[in-house]
Amino acid sequence: MSMVEINFANAHFDFPIYNTSSRSFASRMLNVATGGNLDKDASGQVVVKALTDITFTITEGERVGLIGHNGAGKSTLLRALTGAFEPSLGSASISGQVGSLIDLSLGINSEATGMENIVIRATLLGMSRAEIRSHLDEIIEFSELGRFIDMPVRTYSTGMNLRLAFAVSTVFRPQILLMDEWLSVGDENFRKKAEKRLRDITEQSKILVIASHSRELIERTCNRVLWLDHGQIRADGPVSEVVPLYFS
Repeated sequence: MSMVEINFANAHFDFPIYNTSSRSFASRMLNVATGGNLDKDASGQVVVKALTDITFTITEGERVGLIGHNGAGKSTLLRALTGAFEPSLGSASISGQVGSLIDLSLGINSEATGMENIVIRATLLGMSRAEIRSHLDEIIEFSELGRFIDMPVRTYSTGMNLRLAFAVSTVFRPQILLMDEWLSVGDENFRKKAEKRLRDITEQSKILVIASHSRELIERTCNRVLWLDHGQIRADGPVSEVVPLYFS
């Protein structure tokens, strides 16, 4: 069986901005506030330099916490780890099945029924029709939606929406799990179930990468920390070394 591993080598992630002549100066400054730096490439195209010279290797057994101020590049890095972004320079290789709990609502169609949305969301997660069928009863039972599963999602309350999205998104057991903060969904009873399922998923994953502003969560969950600052890695090391530097 091949090794599960993430390897970024001198990876840069730049995003071009089009129609810059029609943008106001204030609008362009918003891009800077997101953590990236405005620059121009060789052709004169304005680009946001979101991540610069990112180098690290993550191997099996590592639980990596991403820390940094808002706009430091954490979300961009998480999305790069899903394979959604390709580096403009350098390389980014991911060996292993990736699962993301970054955006639970991805693929949810308000006009479709809960049942139809299970199929849509599970397909986006990479599950086959056979896998979806085998987990269908489990997803429906966990969501606690009962007969509402055959109703359009637009009739759901916010809590029902979250329960459906969580139930289908967490039935998948990836080798590499990506999270943006620890999820807390539903009422007290459902939250207990959700917490247990999240713990099971994180324990079963070979690699965990979680972005968080919570010192307690990072110290409880992770054994390594990547500190991002304005799109660059400022520190990379054990929790006991990096966390005190950042939170001080």
